[in-house]
Amino acid sequence: MNNYADCTYCGGEVVEKKIDYDYRRENHLMVVNNVPAGVCRQCGEKYFKPEALKQMDSIYHDIFDRHQKPERTLTVPAVSL
Repeated sequence: MNNYADCTYCGGEVVEKKIDYDYRRENHLMVVNNVPAGVCRQCGEKYFKPEALKQMDSIYHDIFDRHQKPERTLTVPAVSL
């Protein structure tokens, strides 16, 4: 059963998948793996349920406010055009 409405941008079918999501907030970047999300089959737009957003927000605060150690750390190049 699909718990998502059609895509609000293109009208395509939205299906649930586990994705990797780049969570950006307050000049920080956190990569979150295995996030359940609705993904449009046509345009790729992503939709998140409130529970997933709350969980990502909680993890963000644990790492950046409470200084808990993340599972792992990545090095990401930063460039300008």
